[in-house]
Amino acid sequence: MLRLLRKYTQDGWWAALLGPVFVILEVLFEVFIPYVMSLIIDVGINERGGDLDYIIKMGGLMVLLALGACVTGIAAGFLSSISSSRFVRNLRNHMFEKIQTYDFKNIERFNVSTVVMRLTTDMRMMRMAYVAIVRMLIRSPINLIISSYMVWRMNSRLAMIFAVAIPVLFTGLYTITTKAHPRFVTMMTRYDEMNNDLKENIEGIRVVKTFVREGYEENKFEEKSLAVTTAQRYAEGLVILSDPFFQLVMYACMIAIAWFGGNHIIQGIMTTGQFMSYLSYVRAILFSLMMVSNALLQIVMAQASVTRANEILDEKTDIDDSKADAGVQVENGDIEFRNVSFKYDENSENEALSDIDLKIASGEVIGIIGSTGSSKTTLVQLIPRLYEATKGEVLVGGRNVKEYKLKNLREAVSMVLQKNTLFSGTIEENLKWGNPNATHEEVVEACRNAQAHDFIMAKPEGYDTDLGQGGVNVSGGQKQRLCIARALLKKPKIIILDDSTSAVDTDTDHRIQLALKENLGDMTTIIIAQRIASIKEADRIVIMNEGKIDDVGTHEELLERNEVYRDLYQTQLRGVQE
Repeated sequence: MLRLLRKYTQDGWWAALLGPVFVILEVLFEVFIPYVMSLIIDVGINERGGDLDYIIKMGGLMVLLALGACVTGIAAGFLSSISSSRFVRNLRNHMFEKIQTYDFKNIERFNVSTVVMRLTTDMRMMRMAYVAIVRMLIRSPINLIISSYMVWRMNSRLAMIFAVAIPVLFTGLYTITTKAHPRFVTMMTRYDEMNNDLKENIEGIRVVKTFVREGYEENKFEEKSLAVTTAQRYAEGLVILSDPFFQLVMYACMIAIAWFGGNHIIQGIMTTGQFMSYLSYVRAILFSLMMVSNALLQIVMAQASVTRANEILDEKTDIDDSKADAGVQVENGDIEFRNVSFKYDENSENEALSDIDLKIASGEVIGIIGSTGSSKTTLVQLIPRLYEATKGEVLVGGRNVKEYKLKNLREAVSMVLQKNTLFSGTIEENLKWGNPNATHEEVVEACRNAQAHDFIMAKPEGYDTDLGQGGVNVSGGQKQRLCIARALLKKPKIIILDDSTSAVDTDTDHRIQLALKENLGDMTTIIIAQRIASIKEADRIVIMNEGKIDDVGTHEELLERNEVYRDLYQTQLRGVQE
């Protein structure tokens, strides 16, 4: 927590610094109020027999001290609010920036729901802990020290009561805090699981309704919700014991002090004013101890959130471009795989790709086909360094991909992934993700090549049509064509279509392939497909099998020499004819 505080309060340092200063001033104003009150009773009333001028003067001083405490308290609260909000904002922004640097391996280690919770709920917990540090852990110890000094100065024998009470308090506090932290870690994990189920249900609500599984989903969510409630009760059930425990010790101290202090008044050891002031300082001491305990418990509760935030910040990315030259640009669409192997887990014995050797000339159209799980997608994801090859070299434009800054490399490579993603906003706004500076004419041209222009213009608002969240207002095939248009608008050296025409009809698919070949001949095109019809016009076709290249050739060459390809083609052709 302290490491994060030092790093992320820099732009609000003045508020972080002045806040504690005003807290200290607030304490100084407050601790003198009981002393002035004792003077009013002992001097103004008892010694001087009700000296009204003295009482008014001291009363005015009490009012000024109270006003000073009020003003400095408000200032301290305002400044702690500024510094805590800036701390959380800076931390949240940096966490988000860190996530943007993740490669696919890193992303797969965190699901969406836990990331959202870490950027929202965990940030709220940490802000509360920050305020507790500034408002309680600075205020209470100072108040405790000064009040303890005043108590000891006024009556050292009565102060011995605290010699018994304080060890009891800190023993209880230590026991509660050490046992509470793992319980809160478990509670946050249960929250993640519940949020993950909630996200999955909302995203798949159409499937849920199609299969009439609302009851099943309700029961599943109820189980997760019950698990959260149980974990929360288990964690907070221990923490809430702190208040009654501290109150028990506090009232025991008050009773003991009232008893022995009353005897001291009778014996003439203490005056009435001193005793009243003494009680005020005792309350301040006990209240400070309680605030320290509450602050520490708040920090313990937030420690689970700190751990989760550090997991994101300390996650090491496998792909590092810090040594690459920012001036190196991709000159052309040449691609070469030199003895490339890859595995998702470095400790695994199984390789997803093994000994891949393949050369692709700039402007060439390459089709890739193979059974499910043959690592077709994994192969092409090595080109823009979404994954890093475990062994061998991947070259783009004649250079090893490691020689490029990721930004320069990925700007030269457009990739339409299997899962098509659109964002809230209009069609044109979504398409301009490929090129924010593109003109409307360039947007239209890209859509014509992707065979998307006609269905866009069929909509009442055309390119200004609002797609809704995730593109819910268009069909699967239309979404695929929009994603292709977005990739084309980028005008890359290389475009990769990863099974991105699976939801369109054969005729539209054919027209897309022809448009790409006729209008974008200088662009290297890689098409992953399950249908041979989608890649038969390619310059070459690569057949993948169990992470290896089984064969490479034209459609005609493969039909002649590759039995697997021929059987697949005849099966698909027969299915079309039927």
